[in-house]
Amino acid sequence: MALLQGQIPRWFSSVKWSSFIRAVQITKQPARPGKTSSNGFSTQALLSPDTCFLQWGMKTYRTSSLWNSSQFANSSRQESNSSQSTLLPSVSEKPEMIPSLESELPLEELDDLPPLSPMQPISEEEAIRIVADPLLPLSSFTLGDYVDHSETLQRLVQLGVDLSKIERHTDAANLLLRLDFEKDIKQILLFLKDLGLEDSHLGPFLTKNYTIFSEDLENLQTRVAYLQSKNFSKADVAQMVRKAPFLLSFSVERLDNRLGFFQKELELSTKKTRDLVVRLPRLLTGSLEPVKENMKVYRLELGFKQNEIQHMVTRVPKMLTANKRKLTETFDYIHNVMNIPHHIIVKFPQVFNTRVFKIKERHLFLAYLGKAQYDPAKPNYVSLDKFVSVPDEVFCKEIAKTSVNDFEKFLKTL
Repeated sequence: MALLQGQIPRWFSSVKWSSFIRAVQITKQPARPGKTSSNGFSTQALLSPDTCFLQWGMKTYRTSSLWNSSQFANSSRQESNSSQSTLLPSVSEKPEMIPSLESELPLEELDDLPPLSPMQPISEEEAIRIVADPLLPLSSFTLGDYVDHSETLQRLVQLGVDLSKIERHTDAANLLLRLDFEKDIKQILLFLKDLGLEDSHLGPFLTKNYTIFSEDLENLQTRVAYLQSKNFSKADVAQMVRKAPFLLSFSVERLDNRLGFFQKELELSTKKTRDLVVRLPRLLTGSLEPVKENMKVYRLELGFKQNEIQHMVTRVPKMLTANKRKLTETFDYIHNVMNIPHHIIVKFPQVFNTRVFKIKERHLFLAYLGKAQYDPAKPNYVSLDKFVSVPDEVFCKEIAKTSVNDFEKFLKTL
């Protein structure tokens, strides 16, 4: 029995305190055993296994304690009877009251109780009120799956950045999802705004050059300062950055080498070199191989002189990066079919920006009408500028002296 008395306190202390509180709350309810609650379940059925076990343990503990008390009282009466002649009558003491489950606990003690376990069952009403955040996908083929989880992506979308174009690059997600908008992006945006880019320019710019967020701000400022030292105005720099978003991603050394290359290769002055790259700033960011190849084509295959090349490329800078096949086809038709000499082509280099089939259609229509005359020294001269630049309505009215319907009917015969 002594062993039982030693085990019960240890067992009682191991019982979950939360189970004890629930047992107290349930037994305090006035419902009789077997009476169902409003949810359709009996009060007895609401008790968890731990609570039932706790009630059984408390009953056992009370029974054992009462039995031990009676045994102790009998032995005490026997000892007192044997010593009545020598001992004074002892005052009868009331037995110590054992706390029952029905006793009410102070509210202060309830406040000190630890929070419920995550495994603690909850009611259906509480479960309905729980709002779970969507899970972050472990992997995805689109940045759209991460927009709801990333403030950085949300702010970029608000600026007009097209994530569908950025996600084509495998390194885009790894870069953007690691950036903090306030720490890594905001300072770059303020720099671009101070540079002269408008709000409407930021979205297209960042869509093409999102890697600018990995650049050091001090390096970006150094590159802008270099361009300004070469007498590029603030408006020129802003225009160049807008047209060539990767411009600021190039080091000062590379920018300086590019400017030196065009000035030396084309034999241009400093001012003409500056005007050239302002009009076509991707000359500083693109590959130099097409430029070198086209320079050889103009000199060796098409037969233009160096000063003629200078004049044409400063008027139409795209001639430096145009497709080689397109250049040769256009020149062959204008020079060999339309019989236009080099010096007239040099005056109107924009013909190299026109599609060959358009040149063929208009020339054949003028030849059909007997008006294909491109020599400025003869009457009814047709300027190459108007020949390639005006729309069909103006071409038919001012050059061909006919209607658009006649021109369209002729095209059907080709």
